[in-house]
Amino acid sequence: MSSITIILPFGGYAMYSEQGTQIRMLLRSGQVVEIGGNPERRNQTPNLNSVSTTSLVLAFAAIYLIWGSTYLAIRYAVETIPPLLMMAARHFTAGIALYAWLRLRGTPAPLRTHWKSAAIAGAFFFLGSHGMLAWAEQKVPSGLAALLCATLPLWIVALSKFLGKRRDLSGKVIAGLVLGFIGVAVLIGPAAFHSENNLSLFGAAVVLFCAFLWAAGTMYTQRAWLPSSSSLSSAMQMIMGGVLLCVVGAATGEAGRFYVAGLTLKSVLALAYLTVFGSLVAFTAFTWLHKVSSPTRNSTYAYVNPVVAVFIGWLLAGEPVGVRTLAATVIILSGVALVNMTGRESAESKHNRGDEVKFREHQCSAAD
Repeated sequence: MSSITIILPFGGYAMYSEQGTQIRMLLRSGQVVEIGGNPERRNQTPNLNSVSTTSLVLAFAAIYLIWGSTYLAIRYAVETIPPLLMMAARHFTAGIALYAWLRLRGTPAPLRTHWKSAAIAGAFFFLGSHGMLAWAEQKVPSGLAALLCATLPLWIVALSKFLGKRRDLSGKVIAGLVLGFIGVAVLIGPAAFHSENNLSLFGAAVVLFCAFLWAAGTMYTQRAWLPSSSSLSSAMQMIMGGVLLCVVGAATGEAGRFYVAGLTLKSVLALAYLTVFGSLVAFTAFTWLHKVSSPTRNSTYAYVNPVVAVFIGWLLAGEPVGVRTLAATVIILSGVALVNMTGRESAESKHNRGDEVKFREHQCSAAD
């Protein structure tokens, strides 16, 4: 059979074939099958029917609850540790530990091209997004930072349209985008423009850009040439991100501002929590979910993280939660929900458009 396989955005697959009947038989078989293409790419898509419900629940709990709590942990860590070096220590330590454990267990060594892709992903996720987030949390409350980061799905939709991955934007999607950014405006509020207000507009803008970079990194990793092992891929991205953070942190003079004698127990414990739970546990779960679940379902952590972060910030750090914050939370999450709901409806109603057959969405139902 003459065929070629093209990797689509968000991990989907399209097949162009002269024998449509055989393709339809494959679709009905309930198996994830890739015809043609690189052998290593074929092995990167697992059989979703074999994924246990317990594993999915634990993975989603990790990205929901742990990542929601990391915003306050970052705020505590940067009190006495420079932000870029703190993130460098967090991700490099977690990455090296995970990489060593996997290699000792017999996981094959990655190729040179894998390291190149991991460096690019690490630059998006860790140097750009996490590094800038740590810097911004010196100036904005952790709950507000989490709410601004909740715009991630909106950025993914916008990037998809800009890069030509999405042919059109429905009225619901446009409404969701507008609603989400109206929520951001409500969250910041007109009082932020007065000089006596403590909120840093630049810091808030940096957090928004962090969400944009994470969206760009998410889209990149769907097509990047990375190891078939999601854990090994996570480790490599954290290692390369940690190296880049250390280099940039040293170049910007953070090493000269770091004093061991000035460390507090709270900052040290926060860094340990971020390293073990935020990086080793949650990011590994995040990477694994990209292989076994749909992008729409994966992005739902954007609903939960802000709620967890705002509550923990209020409970443990006394961060204020006023009417404007609550209203902005509802508006932003409503916009995100509208975008995700429309994306799910679009994916489920999509059918064969002549030269394109997308069949992996069918397998995602096994994760319910």
